[in-house]
Amino acid sequence: MRPLGILGGTFDPVHHGHLRTALEVAEAFETERVLLIPAGDPLHRAAPVADGAMRLALLRAAIDGEPRLAVDDRELRRAGPSYTVLTLEELRREHGDRPLLLILGMDAFAGLAGWHRWMDLVGLAHLVVAHRPGWSPPQVGAVGDLWRARGTEDRAALAAAPAGRVLLLPTTQLDIAASRLREMLSAGRDPRYLMPEAVRRMIHETGAYARKR
Repeated sequence: MRPLGILGGTFDPVHHGHLRTALEVAEAFETERVLLIPAGDPLHRAAPVADGAMRLALLRAAIDGEPRLAVDDRELRRAGPSYTVLTLEELRREHGDRPLLLILGMDAFAGLAGWHRWMDLVGLAHLVVAHRPGWSPPQVGAVGDLWRARGTEDRAALAAAPAGRVLLLPTTQLDIAASRLREMLSAGRDPRYLMPEAVRRMIHETGAYARKR
């Protein structure tokens, strides 16, 4: 079975950095698709500025016409904190032994030990750490131990098992931050070329992220 990619986040708002990472993972592992899963109640950052319905609509507009990417709204529908481990447990039940690829950025992987039930994650999915070329994983602490025990450079190993490995994947790192986009939009500046045009147009039409008066 082809792997299923999973990219979570607030997507507040979605931008080309999110989408490029998802697409490069889809290509590198020939995934069935990559699920973009917006968080409802994230634990590791401030509450999203836009509500779930708006972020979901922007995501769907962003990937329209791209069959390798899909939007999954389960964390918006599920009550309580958006724990990644619960999402992976649900996906594991739904997909049996299909390889699951949890996509993490560099900072998220380095801080993984602060996540809820973080040691269970690698038993439910492989971890694919998208990073800039030349970046090295943590060498000390619990995350360093995880990398030494589970790290691999063999992409085929991730397709051969449902879960259990950690792989570093060099990707195109676009220096775009959702927080900066929110600041731009609040100040009335144009985010053209930093996000899909369909997303930009919907934000301007709805007034999402505009400064509250």
